[in-house]
Amino acid sequence: MPRFTGVSHLDLTVSDVERSAQWYGDVFGLKKLGGARLDNRSTVVLVHPETGLVVGLVQHHEPVGATFDERHAGLDHVGFAVADRAELDEWEARFTELGVKHSPVTDSPSGLGTALVFRDPDNIQLEMWWTQPR
Repeated sequence: MPRFTGVSHLDLTVSDVERSAQWYGDVFGLKKLGGARLDNRSTVVLVHPETGLVVGLVQHHEPVGATFDERHAGLDHVGFAVADRAELDEWEARFTELGVKHSPVTDSPSGLGTALVFRDPDNIQLEMWWTQPR
């Protein structure tokens, strides 16, 4: 079977590319790499300096729907890994400080990990996730 080595990038459709770029920069410390204004969309490309994760933000000039809803087929949510349970508490404090609405830190029903759930300006569900050791 052919292999892959990881996630290259994550592209998210947003309603206001500049607002979202600012939000992802403020919340995660992502840095702007570039962007483009095309006939049918505008993009901003960000990078997380510590991990190298590239996040592309895409604003289509003719959107077809309202805000994100994970109940539609497609993306459910994006989970970002943290090293330990204590980091979830640090993220929770950061979100509170920034005014980002979030859940409490909660163990998953599966017992596989612990999550802190929040949403971006377009209601895309995100989470900070710690996988509990086995």
